[in-house]
Amino acid sequence: MTHLSTARYTRLTRLGELEAITISHPGFQAALTLQGAHLVHFAPANEPNWLWLSPTARFEPGRAIRGGIPVCWPWFGVPGRNPGPVRSLLADADVPAHGFARTAPWVLAELQETDSDVTVTLALDSSECPDPRWTGQARAWLRFRFRSDALSLTLTTENTGSQPLAITQALHTYLPTPDVTRTTLSGLEGSTYLDTLDGWQPKRQQGKAGFAGETDRIYLAAPVITVHGGVRDCRLTAGGSASTVVWNPGPEKSLRLSDFPDDGWTGMLCVETANAVDDYRKLASGQSHSLTMTLCQAITDDGCRPR
Repeated sequence: MTHLSTARYTRLTRLGELEAITISHPGFQAALTLQGAHLVHFAPANEPNWLWLSPTARFEPGRAIRGGIPVCWPWFGVPGRNPGPVRSLLADADVPAHGFARTAPWVLAELQETDSDVTVTLALDSSECPDPRWTGQARAWLRFRFRSDALSLTLTTENTGSQPLAITQALHTYLPTPDVTRTTLSGLEGSTYLDTLDGWQPKRQQGKAGFAGETDRIYLAAPVITVHGGVRDCRLTAGGSASTVVWNPGPEKSLRLSDFPDDGWTGMLCVETANAVDDYRKLASGQSHSLTMTLCQAITDDGCRPR
């Protein structure tokens, strides 16, 4: 393990009012905040950010950051739309969407550097940042691995309590595009999805997925997904997942979102690696589960996985 004091590429810095870890490697650059374990920047050398970050994003304590890869944990979305075992751990139904991890303080647990990659692992223990509205007990680790040609995130949850633990979660990846209406996703063809904008009705994807306006779909599958027509064609590969969320706020919701330009919906899309709806995970005492997302440029036909 490398210590920050002797690290060659990794530094503890600040982004706005938040502590952050920045990496300046000959092959890539990256930045993530300790609040929320939130990755806001990744770029191979001489390339722009692979992630979309709102130009009006604010880096403030207790405030979720708009863009990058937010961590939705230990529940995803609106609590009332979660399965019963997940809702049973919520002492108050009036809790914010997407859990508390994205504004919680994470700590650096491990750092490894080589000439070809950097791995950063952050940790969150629910007993050290308790939320009285959630009665579960868990420890989470989020491992980031950066290379010049790919990044991967692995979110591992361990049930540290004596009772069963049920979670939903997502790695909420924002991606940039010059025009979302000309951007498509392949890999989801034939998959069933829940259209949350149409009464959560199940529908079947016909052809490639696209964006004509507001889009909010939970696909009941986690195939390798290729984004066509973005700033770059890229590929997302999931592990430990059987659900995928595809989201764009569209023109009307963009006007209501915080820290989001009025026309920002045209330049971004979200593909979220998830454990959502019936894909929730139930862990016995001491049991753990890992959710993984790998993002790379779409060059090969067999997805992208860490070497």
